[in-house]
Amino acid sequence: MKAVILNGPGSVTVGEFPTPTPKTGEVRVRVAFCGICGSDFHKVAGKKNTHPIRYPVPLGHEISGVVESVGEGVTAFRPGDRVTVDPNWSCGKCYYCKNGQTSFCENGRGVVKGMAEYVVSPEENVYLLPEGLSLRDAALCEPLACCLRGMDLLDIRHGERVALIGLGAIGAIMLQLIRRAGAGEVLVIDANEARREAAMALGATLFLPSQDGAAIAEYAKTHPVHRVIECVGVGAAQETALEVAGKGATVVMFGVSDSAAKLPISLYDAFCKELTIKTSFVNPHTTDRALQLLATGLLQTDMIIAGELSMEEAAAEMLAPSLSRKGKALVRID
Repeated sequence: MKAVILNGPGSVTVGEFPTPTPKTGEVRVRVAFCGICGSDFHKVAGKKNTHPIRYPVPLGHEISGVVESVGEGVTAFRPGDRVTVDPNWSCGKCYYCKNGQTSFCENGRGVVKGMAEYVVSPEENVYLLPEGLSLRDAALCEPLACCLRGMDLLDIRHGERVALIGLGAIGAIMLQLIRRAGAGEVLVIDANEARREAAMALGATLFLPSQDGAAIAEYAKTHPVHRVIECVGVGAAQETALEVAGKGATVVMFGVSDSAAKLPISLYDAFCKELTIKTSFVNPHTTDRALQLLATGLLQTDMIIAGELSMEEAAAEMLAPSLSRKGKALVRID
């Protein structure tokens, strides 16, 4: 099969890769779309990943597609079904799985290598698409599922003042979820002034450039912020998140940082504010909720998806990001 292959750090090519065959209890999906995630760029750069990488390997894990065949014992799916796949498999037997924390599974592994014509997944990781949900929009299921986990941790109460740091593809999802969660004022902080219009269109009440530290400090001083979610994953954005947080606030560090990154934090300031600082890891038990939300049509997916790329264009994108800087880039698997 044809795939976008990571051969090693800094080496991405389009070529032939062995077509996976479904074993007992597995489903083979012909991929329609695969989203490009920030973690894909981390892999290309040779940075630490949540699961060990064995080269060569197809990139990508945010997919939608159509069931092509099933292995022995599969009863829930048949060829022709439109589906998405949760890329995070858990064993169900270890300490964390037995205690409802499947995202921390001691034997967990990724089961989707999505920038390829086919993927094979355990049946339990495959989800049928609701009727009317397009394959294009369904490729947003995995990042939306991760965002729902972050929102659960943020736990917004109606009318609370919320600050969102970073308005990339994930930020564009989060802003819509924040609005639908009943937030009052919503401050968006981003380094790109060009994102102001999108922020206001998606429900922000105020946009401030991250470079304007004085304006951010003044806002935080006069407008107590109850909830803060950081969607960039770099130190400067994380520091801003802690600075803008009001007394008694909850801060969720959602952005994925470099594994070597350290956050300089004033423990005294955090102490005086009595902050609750949380991190969010993958998407435990939120995939079905993400599908149902996408099916409602309430999310403005065109404000999240920046465009589509061929597999050849995707290989070039992985080495020199362009479209991904504007939003979610989808790889169209022909």
